Amino acid sequence: MDKRGPIGFFDSGLGGISVLKGTMELLPGEDYLYFGDSLNAPYGVRTVDEVRQLSLAAAEHLLEKGTKALVIACNTATSAAAAVLRQKYPQLTIIGTEPAIKPAVQACPGGRILVLATAMTLQEQKYLDLWEQFRELANIVPVPCTGLMEFVERGILSGDEVESFLLEILEPFTKVPVDAVVLGCTHYPFLKGTLRKILGKAPAIFDSADGVARQLRRRLEDQGLLRGRETGGTVVFENSSCDESLLRLSQKLLETE
Repeated sequence: MDKRGPIGFFDSGLGGISVLKGTMELLPGEDYLYFGDSLNAPYGVRTVDEVRQLSLAAAEHLLEKGTKALVIACNTATSAAAAVLRQKYPQLTIIGTEPAIKPAVQACPGGRILVLATAMTLQEQKYLDLWEQFRELANIVPVPCTGLMEFVERGILSGDEVESFLLEILEPFTKVPVDAVVLGCTHYPFLKGTLRKILGKAPAIFDSADGVARQLRRRLEDQGLLRGRETGGTVVFENSSCDESLLRLSQKLLETE
């Protein structure tokens, strides 16, 4: 494996850019190749087998470009395909994404913790195992948010439309104390501002980006594939859709504070 190769990221669309941002902050000397499968988004309404096949195709595409490590920047794809990808590419560093329930429970033991995610993620064994592991340590409440990721795919990160959509989902939790919110889809960190407007300043908000970045750094160090800070630093976006506006939106999301 060539340490000069890029780190490949893929997601059902543009949400995984939130994970890419976190990784770039920790590993600024690396080159990155991001593949968004917007043509087939959202993965959350597809069958497990469909998501698995789409994930295998995305991984193969990135590996053809010489990627030295693979990040599945999608909770749904991680649940459906991570094990299959690791079996097919046993020598490759493959980092999956999972809801940040552990850090949320550690920060708010005994508290009410909302897990916002797609319906598929909340039904998959990956989430069920996490829930079983931590359910006695906190009140973990799954909140299906089918349709929410599409706002990010359209570049709608704030405003009446997305606020109304989220308020309909979260209205029951505006009347009870909420200690933490886990963003179980990589699209959702781009909507933190709107979430704050609805739930207020009190809940701590957790996403997966930091954990993914740290795990990736450890694995690259172990394999001698980590580049120095003075090298690399490029980002290339690709998308399965022929809509070039998605590439412009990708860059915009990367630059979003």
